[in-house]
Amino acid sequence: MNVRVALYARYSGDNQREASIVDQLRICRLHAEKLGWDIVEEYTDPKISGASMFLRPGIQALISDAGRRRFDCVLAEAMDRLSRDQEDMAGIYKRMTFSDIKIVTLSEGEISPLHVGLKGTMNALFLKDLADKVRRGLRGRVELGKSGGGNSYGYDVVRKMNAVGELERGDRTINDGQARIILRIFRDYIDGKSPKTIAFELNRAGVESPSGGHWGASTINGNCQRGTGILNNEMYVGKIVWNRQRFIKDPDTGKRQARLNPQSEWVVQETPELRIVPDDVWTAAKKKQSLLMLPRGEQRAKNSFRDRRRPKHLLTGLVRCGCCGGVYTAVSGTLLGCSAAKGKGTCDNKHSIRRDVLDQLVLDALKHELMQPDLFAEFCDEFTREVNRIRASAGSSITIVKAEIKKIDHDLDMLLNLILRGGVADKINAKMIALEARKKDLEVELAQSEAPPPMLHPNMAIHYHRQLKGLHEAISDMDEASRLQARDILHSMLQSIAISPDGESHTKVDIRGDLAGIIAICRQQKGRPKAAVNGAIAYADEGTAGLNYMIAGKCSLSWLRESDDIPAWQRDETPSFKLILCGLTRKGRKPPNFNSEL
Repeated sequence: MNVRVALYARYSGDNQREASIVDQLRICRLHAEKLGWDIVEEYTDPKISGASMFLRPGIQALISDAGRRRFDCVLAEAMDRLSRDQEDMAGIYKRMTFSDIKIVTLSEGEISPLHVGLKGTMNALFLKDLADKVRRGLRGRVELGKSGGGNSYGYDVVRKMNAVGELERGDRTINDGQARIILRIFRDYIDGKSPKTIAFELNRAGVESPSGGHWGASTINGNCQRGTGILNNEMYVGKIVWNRQRFIKDPDTGKRQARLNPQSEWVVQETPELRIVPDDVWTAAKKKQSLLMLPRGEQRAKNSFRDRRRPKHLLTGLVRCGCCGGVYTAVSGTLLGCSAAKGKGTCDNKHSIRRDVLDQLVLDALKHELMQPDLFAEFCDEFTREVNRIRASAGSSITIVKAEIKKIDHDLDMLLNLILRGGVADKINAKMIALEARKKDLEVELAQSEAPPPMLHPNMAIHYHRQLKGLHEAISDMDEASRLQARDILHSMLQSIAISPDGESHTKVDIRGDLAGIIAICRQQKGRPKAAVNGAIAYADEGTAGLNYMIAGKCSLSWLRESDDIPAWQRDETPSFKLILCGLTRKGRKPPNFNSEL
């Protein structure tokens, strides 16, 4: 009976051509024919590494058929064609031995345990040595400002020959069309759109993804730590980062897993000619991303919840119960109610309010009841008078400081003259050092005393109403980006909205906000300025109508913080305004005689 033989051939694709498999099979056939063996099957794995056998369908089919004893011998060009991994090669040999099947190669002959041990070790060392050489070459390429791997979206591969006719690798140039898409993604993300929404819009516009198919959220968001995804690719700001991560094959599945390398091992090369995204855009996107990706349990910023969740509704995250401080959530399709009262029964506030009524109520209050031009002009006058009074009271101390600085200068001149006339230099020098230190302290004190006060332009109220009108229009706009921007601006003005009973049949809405947010609106700035005015704009109710609490300063802040009707959870140290709107029915509908109390 003739020997039944199965042929196996493989090539990895690294500096090998597809004809390699044909050549391997050809010489194996010749060997089998020479020995009179019958070829029953040929197994191949083209363009697959020999480092693992799990992802090679050819070798898996060979092992499966060996279990059914379809052949008596396996013939390959060399043992490394079967596997370069010691564990895999030992496993293949063990399975073939169990099925009484021999392994024969043209290079080594019949395989024995000695071959598996020695040759397997040599093949494993070859793989490690090859990997080290490749990495050394890639590092040298990166340090020359060239790409150390595949091509990123937004760039084209530059193909050119060097002086000796060899192809130069690693050069890139910006693809203008794709660069515009990258900038669009960054700006949409900064404006509040989620990666999923951005991907949907790009797909609807027919924009081709980096892989040539459809866009997905992961293509845009990627992994921040690993530097993957459009939003994390530092090449867009002119930096090539190499060796950020390494890949290790899972011994059970053969699949690669990424592992981060220590940052000290990263290779970062500046390539300003490859910059696509300006620094300010990149910084804004990373700031937004850091808010969205804070891990659970980590201390978060006071108002970061709204940024992380990208609220669907206008006032999401702001509305609270005025009795217990619990969150007001949807209790039906259109009504908002206290979550503690509904879900736990720990609060007696049974008053609910329609979402659309509350949205309109807040917008109307900000538009009509806040920053009235005549009152704001009076506020500016009083603010200026108060600043002048404070500066006048500090004027005497400033005069004293200036006089002492003048005296120190005179003393320093006298000491210098003593040195020139032959005085004891050591003692005089010590005295001069002490005087110089005192002068420096006084100059710092003087500079702080003379810092200019914050200025409020009398026309700011008019500009505020103009801006708020645009905010109304943006919220009703069909464009999502406009609505997201308007919502972010509105949230920058508001701290909380407290809803509490006002008698049995009416509801009180207490709107509290940040004065700095209003100043930002008036200056057409997104977000809050670093320095807020030390004051608040508040309106007294009927019981205090004779007191001008609208005038800023610590008096109005104290009134807001210490007022008995403000729950403790609402009190803070932020300059703020307060609007109390009463007259809503229990179900949150405006009665015909609705009015707002200021």
